[in-house]
Amino acid sequence: MSGSAAPAPAPLTHRQILVVFSGLMAGMLLAALDQTIVSTALPTIVGELGGLDHLSWVVTAYLLTTTASTPLYGKLSDIYGRRLMFQSAIVIFVIGSVLCGCPRACSS
Repeated sequence: MSGSAAPAPAPLTHRQILVVFSGLMAGMLLAALDQTIVSTALPTIVGELGGLDHLSWVVTAYLLTTTASTPLYGKLSDIYGRRLMFQSAIVIFVIGSVLCGCPRACSS
């Protein structure tokens, strides 16, 4: 066997592990908030659409967009890097949340 193997990366320190873990938990918190926001807003959304018979369509549309975006973010993270895509997803979530809350806050 010829050639040299790449050196093994240095193990992470306890502080680095805590930083990474905290970032992942913050992402999980945003995912849980997303689910909570949608389930809370669902009666209002269905009311705006005209009735309970549209509830299944709203849930289906939400699940389809969530399902379609997951592999899309996976592929983009392979291309551009996981850190950049994770940060971009958080920024998109925060901007979307602000835009959703703005019409109510701006009208009062």
